[in-house]
Amino acid sequence: MISPLFSQLLLPFILAMFLAMNMGGSGTAPAFSAAYGSNVLKRGAIPGLFGIMVFLGAIIAGKGVAITLGKGLIPFHLMNIPLTSTILFSISISLLFANILGVPQSTSQSTVFALIGPSIYFHVFNSKLLFTEIIPTWFILPLIAFVIAFIAGKTFLKNEKKIYTGNKTKILKAIVIFTSLYVAFAIGSNNVANASGPISSMVLNELGIVTENSNFILIMILSTLVVAPNFGIGSSLFGRRVLESTGKEIIDLGPKSAATISIITASLLLLASIIKGIPSSLVQLNTAAILGIGIARFGRRKILRNSTVKKFWFIWIVAPLFAFTLSIFLTWMLDLCGCF
Repeated sequence: MISPLFSQLLLPFILAMFLAMNMGGSGTAPAFSAAYGSNVLKRGAIPGLFGIMVFLGAIIAGKGVAITLGKGLIPFHLMNIPLTSTILFSISISLLFANILGVPQSTSQSTVFALIGPSIYFHVFNSKLLFTEIIPTWFILPLIAFVIAFIAGKTFLKNEKKIYTGNKTKILKAIVIFTSLYVAFAIGSNNVANASGPISSMVLNELGIVTENSNFILIMILSTLVVAPNFGIGSSLFGRRVLESTGKEIIDLGPKSAATISIITASLLLLASIIKGIPSSLVQLNTAAILGIGIARFGRRKILRNSTVKKFWFIWIVAPLFAFTLSIFLTWMLDLCGCF
């Protein structure tokens, strides 16, 4: 007979898997839109490659972000089954909304805002971590990505060819594929924690285990084994529209531009994951780099007036606020029902 506790744990784990599928759909764009947009990879090959590299990134480099999201924004003792389910559900719905519209949304920002809602409700809001570390990183890293990409667009990418022949084609395609895999690895180091972090704290809390880092990391690894494979499933289900909107509808990329964008965005995200453990937005880093190269090569007016870019700005503001509002509302409702 199944223990009542384990049967109760099914709901948050199912929600974590659903969230991972939505993150897979959203994360496919920054990982492979450059390769897809430059016609280096076919869409059918992307979900499998994406899922494998996300899993490796989470296991090898995802510890810091998982600790931040699992224990940094909400005290460990509050992460019970109802609250964790509320947070995961709020993030999932906000991402599903963005995926349906074909906009690659920041999972990290939706997650942070979904965690902030209950922390404000319970008067345990960690403003120092949010305003001195997380939010500055959200603004600084995309700016750095834009500047580096703009300089690249003005220099060695200025007159990039779209078509190459001979061995040069094979070398460039190999570089683009490698850098796309590098981006997927970086996504694993940062985004898997959006699900595994809260889940790990909840499991330790419900089992009454002391929240030492060694315990947390062990549960986080086990949670990752459940969560990460769903990124590939989500990429297959939701990835097509976001690939089209990011890889084809902003600018038409060549292979050198594609590789440059991937290296810039993945490197910045890995720095945030490994050095500080800060949940950061790869989709915004990716789009900032695409805009940097696009403006350098085609002009500010043509790129910024693009209807796809305008839609991105709108959804990036609305989705995290929606996650915040939904999580604080559901927390209030659960509190009225005596779940805390």
